[in-house]
Parts: sequence; structure tokens; C-alpha cells
Amino acid sequence: MTAPVLPLIEAAALIPARGALIGLDLGTKTIGVASCDPERRLATAVETIARKQFTPDAARILELARARGVVGFVLGLPVNMDGSEGPRAQSTRAFARNFARLTELPIALWDERLSTAAVERELIGADVSRAKRAAVIDQHAAAFILQGALDRLRGLGANGG
Repeated sequence: MTAPVLPLIEAAALIPARGALIGLDLGTKTIGVASCDPERRLATAVETIARKQFTPDAARILELARARGVVGFVLGLPVNMDGSEGPRAQSTRAFARNFARLTELPIALWDERLSTAAVERELIGADVSRAKRAAVIDQHAAAFILQGALDRLRGLGANGG
């Protein structure tokens, strides 16, 4: 069975009302991973996976998902400012399609425009050094993406809250 890959609004109907989610920020060199509590109040950074090949990268994500008992995934979709999709968005969709073959859990795509820029501003504001920012930016971007999706789900009433 292949998991559905849908925009967040459509995926909301397939995601159980309660349970942790994993958020992913797919970069070319790294994958930022974040998770949330089962009540979906707060997204937190988990780790940054150095990308190798699809199979070990996906295996690590699934391992984290099992350990946290997650009920779905949120992938940041890097849409251009004008709403069009470029090569990075196509790459994310390809990753989602391949990943969907390995899980039955729903995969929601969430517009992540400006997430990395917003997180970088927050980290600079918190006086985090450039080296430290580089090490954590992707997982914090994943948390930013996931938090945006959680807030949207709450707004849809899909969260019981």
C-alpha cells in the first residue's frame, strides 16, 4: 500500500485527530527533522540528517517516526514566491512519491516559503553563531514548517482544538 501524498488541507481528513507528526525540510545536502507532541501544540527540532542516498535517508526518517509513534508526515514544499514550482519543489514531490511507497501514513505537503529565512532571522536575533546556525538551521526550519502546518490544522478544526 502506498501512502497518500496530498496538500495539507486535503491530507487533514486522513490524519488522525491525535498523535505526533514529523515535519521535514528537504534540502539538497541535509534533511531537517522536527516532531510535535501528540496534542500537536508545539513543533520541536529533532535532528539534521546528512543526505546520502534515498534508502538510508528514508530508513532514518521511518526509524524516528516509529520511535515517536507518529501518525503522519508534513513535508515542506518549496514553492516560488509567485506560487510556481521550480526544481526544488519537483525534487520534494519526487521524494514524497518514493517515500510514500515505504509507509502507509499520510504525507502532507505544506508551502514552506520563507521558512529558512525566517528561522535564520530568529537564530541571528538569539545571537546564535554562524557555525551553530549552520548546524541547526535545517531542523529548526523543519520545526517552523511543522508548526505552521499544526497552526493551520488547528484552524481547520482538524486537531480537536
